[in-house]
Amino acid sequence: MKKILLLLVTILSFSAYAQEDAWVFFTGKPNAQTFLNSPLTMLSQRSLDRRSAQNIPLDIQDVPIHQAYIDQVTAAAGITVKAKSRWLNCLHVRGTAVSIYALANLPGVDHLEFADASLNLRMPSSPAQIQPVNKSMETLVTFNYGNSFNQIHMMNGDLLHQQNFTGAGKVVAVLDAGFPGVNTLNPFARLRNNNLLLGGYDFVNKNTNFYTGDSHGTMVLSTMGGYVDTQLVGTAPDAKYYLYITEDVNSENPVEESNWVEAAEMADYVGADIITSSLGYFGFDNTNYGHTYADMTGNKAFASRGANIAFTRGIIVVASAGNEGASTEPHVGVPAEANNVLAIGAVRSNRNIASFSSIGPSYDGRIKPDLMAQGQASVLSTTSGNVGTANGTSFSGPILAGMIATFWSAVPTLTNQEVVNYVKQSADRYTAPNNQYGYGIPDFSAALNTALAVSSVSKDVFTVYPNPASTQLSIQLPTTAQEASISIYTSVGQLVQRSTVNAASSSFSIAQLPAGIYFYQIRSGAQLQAGKLIKN
Repeated sequence: MKKILLLLVTILSFSAYAQEDAWVFFTGKPNAQTFLNSPLTMLSQRSLDRRSAQNIPLDIQDVPIHQAYIDQVTAAAGITVKAKSRWLNCLHVRGTAVSIYALANLPGVDHLEFADASLNLRMPSSPAQIQPVNKSMETLVTFNYGNSFNQIHMMNGDLLHQQNFTGAGKVVAVLDAGFPGVNTLNPFARLRNNNLLLGGYDFVNKNTNFYTGDSHGTMVLSTMGGYVDTQLVGTAPDAKYYLYITEDVNSENPVEESNWVEAAEMADYVGADIITSSLGYFGFDNTNYGHTYADMTGNKAFASRGANIAFTRGIIVVASAGNEGASTEPHVGVPAEANNVLAIGAVRSNRNIASFSSIGPSYDGRIKPDLMAQGQASVLSTTSGNVGTANGTSFSGPILAGMIATFWSAVPTLTNQEVVNYVKQSADRYTAPNNQYGYGIPDFSAALNTALAVSSVSKDVFTVYPNPASTQLSIQLPTTAQEASISIYTSVGQLVQRSTVNAASSSFSIAQLPAGIYFYQIRSGAQLQAGKLIKN
């Protein structure tokens, strides 16, 4: 006891006046049942629908923090509340160590957790000297014009686009540093004109002016939703987007992890299907706050904990692996290292790893990164509205996140876990993953064909697979149809084949058709369905 008291006195003597960051965790949620009995007081209808579709029940993590707990901390002398998390039942606060320690005596407070681990009433250790992230080096724009075919074709995403799967019906939440110009620049006109920008929030400045801040998020969004004919086609041009600012580019502080979790909770509330984040945390400006490699165990860092909970809500979380592959600390950082996050590394246009791409494994030996996409010379919109290129896992992450949205829009009845499984299993190194490439570069056409062949798909539609096809084509009938006729037409409308399928004979040959793009119509009674077919 004397040693503990001496340690506390020593800590307080050094920290009495310095401003510290910490999390205040609470014991429970006294009014939880009231909220659980009225789900729409916690979540939007779309969020509840996403849960229902995946058989995910509501639980106490969905319930807001008890307001009385928030009020008493907000009123405490010398304390500023910077962020909050209903999932983790805590507040991020800033104040002197003395002021923060005093919060432990408030009703409902379970424990305190300082960003500076040496203040958590245990013997301080020498912090690892991790250099803060040089944010100005994350994006290297070269302004070389071109088109985005390679970064999509590398994953066979263009084959999904040709089948009219472009992310429609899926909602993506983008967590980044700012989105200036998205409301005015030409590459985003298609999103604006089709009402695909659903809103957003600035969690740094606590306001709704999210078309501001650093331009990093603008470029990130363009890889998914940007469109300039013959120059740039995003990987999910018809998905819907929420834009959330969580990153303050002027400093590197743990409050950004709390902003990240708060934004993820908002993404859950509005019903987002996917969270994509090109942000990563390892070192902070105050080296006492920094993470070490030993912290990369999947659920220790605050943002990683929040990301894991997001997955349990039915959301897929995609995060850039990091650009530290050539540094003294080359490992995948927070939150990409989390157990339930898809960490995306970067390759060059020739499918070889980019030298800057952060590597694995996690400290506890898990495969990281999970997947790879083009992150060197990625084609995107610059802040002037021109199409150029830039380097970084900042862009390989959203390029792949957009493809996940497109894939999921083709098989919308899949759960988030099923989507992750199909995408991973399609990757070119799935059977032999390593610390540089993880499971490798996914093949979304192969993933879709597998999902359509073996998954539980919509009971109200006809499913055509494989697509692209080589010799055989199969039609999965909905429960409402016993038999159907399929007509196949050339691009100029010429009928080239008509076949009949039923439950006993659902496949037929198309070997005689030349390679190319065709259109089909399936008719069964009053049911009519049309689409595109690619013949290899």
